[in-house]
Amino acid sequence: MTKINGNAVTQPLTFGVKRHAPEMITPATPTPRELKLLSDIDIQPSLQYLIPLIFFYPSNPKMGGINPASVIRDALAKLLVFYYPLAGRVVEASGKKLMVDCTGEGVVFIEAEADVTLEQFGKTLHPPYPPCVKELFCDVPTAKDIVNSPLIYIQVTRMLCGAFIFTPQIYHTVCDGTGASQFLMALAEMARGEAVPSISPLWQRELFCAREPPCITFPHPEYEYDDDMANAKVNYPIATDVMADKTFFFGPTEMAALRRFVPENLKACTTFELLTACLWRCRTIAQQLDPEQDVHLSFFGNARGKFNPPIPVGYYGNCIAMPGVVSKAGDLCNKPLGHAIELVMLGKSRITEEYVRSAMDTMVVKGWPCLKLRSNYMVSDLSKIGWGDALYAGLPYDDDDEDIPGVYSVYMPSKNENGESGIVVIIALPILTMEKFEKELNVMLK
Repeated sequence: MTKINGNAVTQPLTFGVKRHAPEMITPATPTPRELKLLSDIDIQPSLQYLIPLIFFYPSNPKMGGINPASVIRDALAKLLVFYYPLAGRVVEASGKKLMVDCTGEGVVFIEAEADVTLEQFGKTLHPPYPPCVKELFCDVPTAKDIVNSPLIYIQVTRMLCGAFIFTPQIYHTVCDGTGASQFLMALAEMARGEAVPSISPLWQRELFCAREPPCITFPHPEYEYDDDMANAKVNYPIATDVMADKTFFFGPTEMAALRRFVPENLKACTTFELLTACLWRCRTIAQQLDPEQDVHLSFFGNARGKFNPPIPVGYYGNCIAMPGVVSKAGDLCNKPLGHAIELVMLGKSRITEEYVRSAMDTMVVKGWPCLKLRSNYMVSDLSKIGWGDALYAGLPYDDDDEDIPGVYSVYMPSKNENGESGIVVIIALPILTMEKFEKELNVMLK
């Protein structure tokens, strides 16, 4: 038995993928030609990247041999009539602003076949995956340059057993996780034969424009961008580029073990707050930092329910806050877990309408800074977003940032080999740091 990226397997999985020529799928009927302004949340540099998603679908005898790629291709053309801005191209405006030119040029679509069966992926379909999984995604040579590029890339790969893998990539600039879920659920509806999506998409990016004049009412450590990126790897005390990616599953048993460390006054903390505090603390202990060094935590939070009046149903732009909290490394490592939990709860409590507006004003005043990366741990919780009836849906883990490795973790829904539902988290750390991290985590879990 060998280990691949921390997962025990009998043989390293390898497979080949035959791709057809890329197609540009355009709206099925003519759509308005207009310029649509992106919001001041949308256009921040830290969101100008593609969100890659992977969906595994089993073989469906009811399909009667119908090619799923053909069904999705046709449904996509119909759906783009409603989501026609996503068939356009981002263009630059004055003052670092961005807009979508609704040209109707379309989105990239690739049909493919893989010489592998769903069963060969094993009982658990969550990442990390073998390197050849990259063949299941469209190649995007200009992924970091959103201007004048297609906004969506989709590949549908049929497997030998009749199952298929669906891998959309959507620019975060035009929608957040909730917005992407809304779009993909609508695509599933159109594929089932619906004439219109059940939720009408709303653009309305003017809801998230900075105030005039800007009024910064909160500190925003999440946007304290580091000018000295050459020394960014100070996150790690060990000078090495050899990283270890490992999967950690947190189901009812694991969360019950962690709750033993929660003080009485914090018993009401959520699963997200407890898990995030635990991982941040274990990660910091493993890094062996200077006790006086500031360590940061930032997480993406959905702000849709925090506005008055509420954000309209159907809005698919970015409606997120990324509150940051800070602790001295020594305090985080030496104080009980309750210290970290209180900080996470504090950060989460900051997700209010005023905080979001203050963040927008901060970005405008400071010229849309990037999110802080150095000495930061960033978390995104996708465990409660609906992705339909796929056997597994989530992000394929590929943290290949050459400057700052391992700063991101994504929480995704999954099941263990016993069928228990829980959250799977991928952690990336240098090998020796990972050993210390696992040791700290195991102390808490046992």
